Amino acid sequence: MRYYVRRIAQSVFTLLSGLFLTYALYRLIPGSPLKAIMADLIAQQQRRGEVDTEQVARMAEQMTGINPDEPIIVGFFNYVSGIVLRGDFGTSIIYQDPVFDILFRAMPWSIFLSVYGIMLGFTASVLVGVLMAWHEGSKLDSGLTVLVLSVNAIPYYVGAIVFLSVLAFQWGLFPTGGRAPRAVEPGFSLQFMLGILHHGALPILSTFLLGFGAGSLGMRANTVRIVGSDYLRSARLRGVSTNRILTRYLTRNAILPLYTGLVVGIGALFASNVITEQIFQYQGAGWFLFESATKQDYPLVMGSFLFFGTVTVTGILIADLTYGLIDPRAESGSTRDTF
Repeated sequence: MRYYVRRIAQSVFTLLSGLFLTYALYRLIPGSPLKAIMADLIAQQQRRGEVDTEQVARMAEQMTGINPDEPIIVGFFNYVSGIVLRGDFGTSIIYQDPVFDILFRAMPWSIFLSVYGIMLGFTASVLVGVLMAWHEGSKLDSGLTVLVLSVNAIPYYVGAIVFLSVLAFQWGLFPTGGRAPRAVEPGFSLQFMLGILHHGALPILSTFLLGFGAGSLGMRANTVRIVGSDYLRSARLRGVSTNRILTRYLTRNAILPLYTGLVVGIGALFASNVITEQIFQYQGAGWFLFESATKQDYPLVMGSFLFFGTVTVTGILIADLTYGLIDPRAESGSTRDTF
């Protein structure tokens, strides 16, 4: 029990540390959004012939939610307490909407891309990896290895650009951007759902490239190691069918080391969506993070970072806390506490 409490506390500390670092950088670095806003306000007042520094500070605080005269520690405490006590993430400078509302509307679209992408990649990695290992040394194994290595060498954003250029712009098989068809009324109709899948197909295929190659090679290595194990030879001697060996003995055990990568990879996919969503103009949380960063929308940047950081840290925490449950051979929390 102490192990779980300690790991949760460490995760919260990691998230707060990352959030504080982002907060401090946005206040201290040269050309930070806060300083840029204040410089713009001072320039406006200079053109009118008078400069009121107190008024500039108040206006900057209204726009960013930060008091420039506050110490960084005090300002960060006020920011976090506003989120915890009032659910106040601030107001976007660009869109003039609450940050929480913007991200709440955008998050389901990013979750859709990430979950479908990682599940598609994980399933394909398992199937291809087992197939390669079961036919180790054959032409099929060699051919699939070359294919997997080739896919693994392609950065996901390069794949996204190629898919968009060829499949969307040249061949017209997929939309060139957007999240859903504009001509169809949003709802739970079959036409709208199919439109969402049609618009999300290329972004999902791009995120699929992110983990397929390494996952397939990892699954192959795990499977080859298990193929030579004693309990698998015993199963063959007992006359267990090949299908049962593949599903119950081989795949089930070889897949365990990939579990941590699956859960942690969800956070990595969310981070990769920042670029993927920008390429396809897919307005998810990653798209808003990129737009807010380039346009120096400080409140939206902080809210987006908190969202992505929470997803990543939570994924790592879940993988750490649950691995012992799915693999009894792993040390439990109580065992770890004894060291």
